[in-house]
Amino acid sequence: MSATSANIGPTSHGAPIPFPMARRTGIVRRCAAELEALHGEPAQRYWRSECRKLADELLALGCNEAEIRLQVLDFQDEVQAELRRRHLADSTRDEAVRS
Repeated sequence: MSATSANIGPTSHGAPIPFPMARRTGIVRRCAAELEALHGEPAQRYWRSECRKLADELLALGCNEAEIRLQVLDFQDEVQAELRRRHLADSTRDEAVRS
């Protein structure tokens, strides 16, 4: 989790965000798995679509543009971290098989 998601406060209407995007591990893992399988333009289209869906959900919850941006950036960071973890796990597994 990045530092900004830990600091997210109430929305513009005063209500807290109950489940910050970056902490939604199921969505983070699903997106990482999809991105591993896609490349090039299909990966870019998928990624933009997922980020847009998350932003739309936050907008519907009453978040302002700045809050939405922070939440989506935190989510993007978490997906990248998950992709790194997956890559490291695959590399470690491959190394163990070769040994």
